[in-house]
Amino acid sequence: MINELGHYALVLALAVALVQASVPILGAHRRDAGLMNVAPVTAVLTLVLVALSYAVLTRAYLVSDFSLKTVWENSHSMMPTIFKVTGVWGNHEGSMMLWVLILVLFGALVAGFGRNLPATLRANVLGVQAWVTVAFLLFILLTSNPFARLDPAPLEGQDLNPILQDYGLAVHPPLLYLGYVGFSITFAFAVAALIDGHIDAAWARWVRPWALAAWTFLTIGIALGSYWSYYELGWGGWWFWDPVENASFMPWLAGTALLHSALVMEKREALKIWTVLLAILTFSLSLLGTFLVRSGVLTSVHAFATDPTRGVFILAILVIFIGGAFALFALRASALRQGGLFAPISREGALVLNNLFLTTATATVLVGTLYPLALESLTGAKISVGPPFFNLTFAPLIIPLFLAVPFGPLMAWKRADLLAAAQRLYLAAGIGLLTALAVMFVATGAPVLAALAIGLGVYVMVGAMADLVQRAGFGRVPAATAARRFVGLPRSAFGTAVAHFGLGVALVGIVAATAFSSEAIVTMKPGETQTIAGYTVRFDDVTQATRGTYDADIAHFSVMRGSTKVADLTSSKRLYTTRRQPTTEAGIKTFGFSQLYLSLGDAQDDGGRVVRLWWKSWVTLIWLGALVMAAGGFTSLSDRRLRIGAPTRRRKPAGRPVAEPAE
Repeated sequence: MINELGHYALVLALAVALVQASVPILGAHRRDAGLMNVAPVTAVLTLVLVALSYAVLTRAYLVSDFSLKTVWENSHSMMPTIFKVTGVWGNHEGSMMLWVLILVLFGALVAGFGRNLPATLRANVLGVQAWVTVAFLLFILLTSNPFARLDPAPLEGQDLNPILQDYGLAVHPPLLYLGYVGFSITFAFAVAALIDGHIDAAWARWVRPWALAAWTFLTIGIALGSYWSYYELGWGGWWFWDPVENASFMPWLAGTALLHSALVMEKREALKIWTVLLAILTFSLSLLGTFLVRSGVLTSVHAFATDPTRGVFILAILVIFIGGAFALFALRASALRQGGLFAPISREGALVLNNLFLTTATATVLVGTLYPLALESLTGAKISVGPPFFNLTFAPLIIPLFLAVPFGPLMAWKRADLLAAAQRLYLAAGIGLLTALAVMFVATGAPVLAALAIGLGVYVMVGAMADLVQRAGFGRVPAATAARRFVGLPRSAFGTAVAHFGLGVALVGIVAATAFSSEAIVTMKPGETQTIAGYTVRFDDVTQATRGTYDADIAHFSVMRGSTKVADLTSSKRLYTTRRQPTTEAGIKTFGFSQLYLSLGDAQDDGGRVVRLWWKSWVTLIWLGALVMAAGGFTSLSDRRLRIGAPTRRRKPAGRPVAEPAE
């Protein structure tokens, strides 16, 4: 009976979403306040109903109700409670429920925090977002019903995919979806503005906090997903240019471009058409990622569905929403004013350059991801586009972007002095160059390009702080005065600097982990040792254990530095008894910013074990840098100026010229 309540709540949510999708838009067209006020009420009610349905599904997992097909396929009575909860979104049906729950959550947040929006804009935004909700609720109810029954109910479940039985799954998908789905709001703002035919600086200021929130959560989600793959799959890599990895990376790149473009539009009322296009494109890439994961066209650890019917349904959603949005854009774009003009050498120009590199990089990843799929569908030929392609095409686009990043905040709006900005970065460039030379000196035989890239990362980090130092006046005014100015700087300025600093940190980690890591693959017996990166690893013994739903061989290792024992490591091979699926649990020990990574392989006939050892130089900087970037995003979000609408311009009195305000 309780499960039927969850199913009924989902159907009722669809009915309410249909009301939200039609009545407020009609009210906005007629300028009818009563009809427009339906939007926030229905948005909150839809959230309540979807949350109720999701709670019922979660209960079914917690009590191991195997009368539900999805619970039987993805759970087991002996699973730990935490994995029963995460198992709700560890499958296709449940993950789509989480997708829709976050979608309606953002709609309710707009209803609650968008009271300062013009009534017509809010009604159109919530109406457009409701149409997305309707589409995905129909998708769930017609092709992916999580409340489908089994009769008779099995006595035991088939267990959750073993590689998903990990604590990382408790945080990675929800955070990733908060970013992925969060861009639906910027999409709704863009389509709503095109419907209304009015886009100005106020629109950009209203959009920017939502884009920033989605970008921040997506940053954390991608970073946690990378780390989960790194330690859970036992392969020692942090990124493989997997098509599904690319599916989340492309919206991140486009979302980064959207953030910078919206800033130009807010400050100078320029790039209007481009900003609206980016808002549409970013969510379109999120929808494309959803299609890739759930259509069955990809085989990946991340992919959920293989049913072609589901793929066709999502493809129809893609065509309707992306095609419809671009068609509306084509109809309205010619009527939009371009806005303020600016010189090529200006902060606007720097941000346009940023957009150029980011969107070109996005296009490169898109082509590399879709080309093999298109070729196979047209000719039947199968090819693989992997890291060599992406490394050779992506890196040349990103390196100039890193060089330009510190310049943007140091340049004036409208017209700037490039030489003056460069002079403020002399110290950053010098420190970066000295770092590169130090790397080449300390790491004998280090690749010159790797050393220069690490120096580039340090240049970005120091350059990110240069704007704050300049604005506070350090070196030009007394230290106490400069310190007071520094503390009083806007939080958004700190957020920008911190995010750019994190970008530099991540670059250093990526380059160092790629260029200076070492690997050893050996067969070891208990008592034998292997040396790597100055550490001696001794294989102690192997023990067997049965825990919950799996049996495990657990290998114990001692890590020595000279004659001193500095750590114990364990790595195990697990066999999940229900699915008969093996997994490898890596042993990882962190030393400073580097890690010793050990993965246990198969048993050999002579009683030895294959052991893979990696020394990962500065690898933790990759994820630390991503977290610092996210901290910058949250810092900017805490700035009150990002939570209020831009003031409207006063009309000029007839017959009296008014001077243009200084920038």
